[in-house]
Amino acid sequence: MTRNVALTRDGAIATVTLDRPDLRNSLSDAMLTELGAAFAELRDDAAVRIVVVTGAPPVFSAGADAGLKSTMSPEERRRAFAERKSQFRRLFERANTILEGLEQITIAAVNGHAIGIGCLVPLCCDFILAGDNAKFGQPEINLGIIPGAGGTQRLPRFVGKSKAMEMCLTGDTVSGLEAKSLGLVNNAVPSADVIKAAEDLANRILKGAPTSVMFIKEAIKKGIELPLEEGLRLEADLSSLIGSTEDAKEGPRAFAEKRAPVWKGK
Repeated sequence: MTRNVALTRDGAIATVTLDRPDLRNSLSDAMLTELGAAFAELRDDAAVRIVVVTGAPPVFSAGADAGLKSTMSPEERRRAFAERKSQFRRLFERANTILEGLEQITIAAVNGHAIGIGCLVPLCCDFILAGDNAKFGQPEINLGIIPGAGGTQRLPRFVGKSKAMEMCLTGDTVSGLEAKSLGLVNNAVPSADVIKAAEDLANRILKGAPTSVMFIKEAIKKGIELPLEEGLRLEADLSSLIGSTEDAKEGPRAFAEKRAPVWKGK
């Protein structure tokens, strides 16, 4: 059976690759099923601390693969699309819900186009690194539909209402460099260096205490959706919990002894 997603591990770093380069990594039902399974497998893997999500060159993902044949009549295409739409959305939302819920740090490495629903996978990650040849866009307006599966909801949270309106209502794309200026991505680098940049970021994060990394992610992701007072209470609760860990004692001890800390993740 043809595989649509590749999952590899290198120590504490796992890489999930959308792997249909001949079809520009367009998201099919089969790919979404495999993607959800890969994320679920990593969710239960305590040895993995960083998950990198990328696409097999030359693009990250060109969007949805509607599975429609060029020989279909307009009415046949309309019916087939309507029949597939509900199942496709369920599979996409399942995969992205698992991705968003991972305790591990997630990094999207985007090289080439991330278009339509293919743009939404990176938006579910903690970090987005883009190549200088990257293109982000929501072109659904040109097809007479609207961005689905969170397209109109996630994008404004990154770039603000006005820019999201512009992107969704015109279908225009933004480059990796523009995406950085908008705050959509953390950094834009030469296209050949995207994976290396993701690995470098992962290794910098891996220097931190595992529980601290996990709690910081939880505090920021949950806290940003809360009123400040409730967010501060969440932070205080997590701070109290981590204060009793072995790593919280090892950090100051290593600093005093002028050596690198040895984290145990507990």
